[in-house]
Amino acid sequence: MNTRNRLLTALGLGLALAGCKSSGELVVDAGGAGITALRTTCPAVGIPDYTGDVTLFRSETSKTLADLDVTAAMTDLTSTCNEDVERVYTEATFNVVARRTDVRGARSVQLPYFTTVLRGGSAVVSKRVGTVTLNFADGAERAVATGKAGAYVDRAEATLPADIREKITRKRKPGDPDAALDPLADPEVRAAVQRASFEMLVGFQLTQDQLKYNATR
Repeated sequence: MNTRNRLLTALGLGLALAGCKSSGELVVDAGGAGITALRTTCPAVGIPDYTGDVTLFRSETSKTLADLDVTAAMTDLTSTCNEDVERVYTEATFNVVARRTDVRGARSVQLPYFTTVLRGGSAVVSKRVGTVTLNFADGAERAVATGKAGAYVDRAEATLPADIREKITRKRKPGDPDAALDPLADPEVRAAVQRASFEMLVGFQLTQDQLKYNATR
């Protein structure tokens, strides 16, 4: 099962991640490519597929352009992370850019968004829901707002065990039985890497109809 399908199962969503990399632990590609880069205990941060946009209609029964009310999109997602503590804290900020079809009068629109932490690509560790408020001035078609999201990850849970790190990084000499083997061919190593992998996902808290609309339009 690929990443998108795992998240569809866990959240009703698909995943599009923006990574968080610097000096730290080894990154091992769970897809089987072996050691590829460096990683930290910070979770990868991103917006799941189909949840970065929301469309509001004037009528609950019509999805035509004539009934279009407000469209909004998440942009400029950035994150910071403090991993020098036992509970690693990641904070993300993002902008929401919105347009409305009827520009008469000042108007405020509140849009709910979620912050979810996944472990191993599918297990939901936590979920919180917040709200971002868009304020349209009288006669204005466009409004912009900023939102924030944050989550904690246990440093110990996001760190590869010493024995697993040794299996991955051990120097192999020509002629060794496992010299040409990908360390991730070992089921124990693959499972440990998956357990230590976390993602913090941010997106609009959509209804089933809104999610279906985004996925099929």
